[in-house]
Amino acid sequence: MQIKSIEDLHREKAAGLARLYPSTPKILVGMATCGLAAGAQRIFDLLKQKAHASHWDGTVEKTGCIGFCYKEPLVDMVIPGKPRLTYELMTQDLAAKLWEELAAGQIPTDHLMARIDVDEMLLDGGPRKLYEGKLPELLAATPRYEDLNFFKLQRHIAMRNCGFIDPDDLSHYIARGGYFTLYKALTAMTPEEVIEQVTTAGLRGRGGGGFPTGVKWASCRKAKGWPKYVLCNADEGDPGAYMDRSLIEGDPHSVLEGMLLGAYAIGASEGYIYVRAEYPLAVKTLQRAITAARLAGLLGENILGAGFNFDIKINLGGGAFVCGESTALMASIEGKPGEPRAKYVHTADKGLWNRPSNLNNVETWANVPVIIAKGADWYSAIGTGGSKGTKIFSLVGQVKNVGLVEVPMGVTIKELVMNVGGGVPDPKEFKAIQIGGPSGGCIPQEHWDLPIDFDSLREAGAIMGSGGMIVMDNSTCMVDVAKFFLDFLIDESCGKCVPCRLGLKRMREVLEEFSTGKGSLQDLDELQSLSEAVKDGSLCALGGSAPNPVLTTLRYFRDEYESHILQHRCPAAVCKDLITYAINPELCNGCTACANECPQEAITGVKKEPHRINANLCIKCGACYEVCKFGAVEVS
Repeated sequence: MQIKSIEDLHREKAAGLARLYPSTPKILVGMATCGLAAGAQRIFDLLKQKAHASHWDGTVEKTGCIGFCYKEPLVDMVIPGKPRLTYELMTQDLAAKLWEELAAGQIPTDHLMARIDVDEMLLDGGPRKLYEGKLPELLAATPRYEDLNFFKLQRHIAMRNCGFIDPDDLSHYIARGGYFTLYKALTAMTPEEVIEQVTTAGLRGRGGGGFPTGVKWASCRKAKGWPKYVLCNADEGDPGAYMDRSLIEGDPHSVLEGMLLGAYAIGASEGYIYVRAEYPLAVKTLQRAITAARLAGLLGENILGAGFNFDIKINLGGGAFVCGESTALMASIEGKPGEPRAKYVHTADKGLWNRPSNLNNVETWANVPVIIAKGADWYSAIGTGGSKGTKIFSLVGQVKNVGLVEVPMGVTIKELVMNVGGGVPDPKEFKAIQIGGPSGGCIPQEHWDLPIDFDSLREAGAIMGSGGMIVMDNSTCMVDVAKFFLDFLIDESCGKCVPCRLGLKRMREVLEEFSTGKGSLQDLDELQSLSEAVKDGSLCALGGSAPNPVLTTLRYFRDEYESHILQHRCPAAVCKDLITYAINPELCNGCTACANECPQEAITGVKKEPHRINANLCIKCGACYEVCKFGAVEVS
């Protein structure tokens, strides 16, 4: 049924609330990519099969990722009159046991992780209490989500619906206040007032450079030309980053509503979402959401009876990292090679098909409905002076609690890594964190009290980027890290401009000389000046930010470079040309584990007697070091 009035929205909200908070039990299975990779589909199918076979009066539904990726698969149990319960690290056997106990009228306790007493409905109405009264002893001992270290510092705004709704159910989104914000804007606000709210809120782009969103919108609205376009950048190419993917998989309508609000403010009638083809679940979820919005009259002509026309198309990207750059993305949509153009022509004036265009990324669009619903003052009270609101990060690498986190701007690196992330697994120690994706910077431990905001990170030589964070421990070689990111950026460079095309390759050659013990201190100076030249002379942000990993490692880990040059030694024992593997005969008991693992048969010896490594055959793969349980294999 078409939604054309506020009465229609309230009707759909009531239907959604009845499904979100039913009078019968409900089981939710996290079915985003992280959950599916951990086996959530098998668990979902098993629970659906059991529910159908027993004619259960409850439901089994899917939901998105709440960010607890390292605890997947996650299963939530919603029983009327009780807190919502979350179960971690589920398997088919555990799910079968959970079902049996639930069917017997019991509350399962195995792998019970946390409870939710209150469901925050950020866009429409106050918090909804799921349980009031004295908790049974079992549930009282179960921690609340907000008491878990992983969540204590978090505040979900962009991720407000992820893990709570079925992303394919439009009424679920409306039940939590969705599209009421659009109605408010279309019926009670002028386009200029919408732009003013976004500007006053201090929202900055979450996709890379952090440009003020309201300023960008105002420029596009003032630009002459028709039609105008609003675009969503979902071409998430940073290694280890999956913020945009998870938002789309968990709450696609927040992105659509944000784009609708932006289109109304700018005066656009057409929109595109540029999404990576490597995100099949996100693409399908978006397609279903767009279809549902069209059928409901929330996309198309005369939206909500306000005379506003707007529709969205999906464009699949081929996986080119450079197409995350605005002009390269637009060229790709036009069917041209994904190459950037000179910045003196602004896309607000001449963007897609040479028409006024506005591009924001997924997370930026998802924030817009909250700002219009709650007000600019509410949003700007979160974060720091120059960086308002929250930011989503994918926290990956050598950290205990890998996952997706949304924290207020201004949280320090130490708080994020140690409190939310749980620190580095023992016995290693934290060494550095790469912030901002492959073009970001490496920040060392001595600066981990640095607040995470746009300006502080830029001063430290890093960038916010789209939100990729890679934690590194003391087994990491920073010369090798710089090589790794340059390898990625060389492959992804479009090659249009000389500084990026040739400069990055020469930088990589110098780093290779260091890692093989052939470099000199003079080469260090060349690397510094070359990095600065590439940064200043490149055509687009890829080349302009590509030297960041090199510049920050030179800035903070220069002693490590000098060790490679002067001592021909890799302190982290990573660079193969500078290390040697040997077996300590005093620690070796001749268990033969290393010999069995060696791919080159370079380890010899009699069982129960000390072994030795033939240096001429050893390829320094490290397999022997990893498999030895007695510390007998040593690296020097």
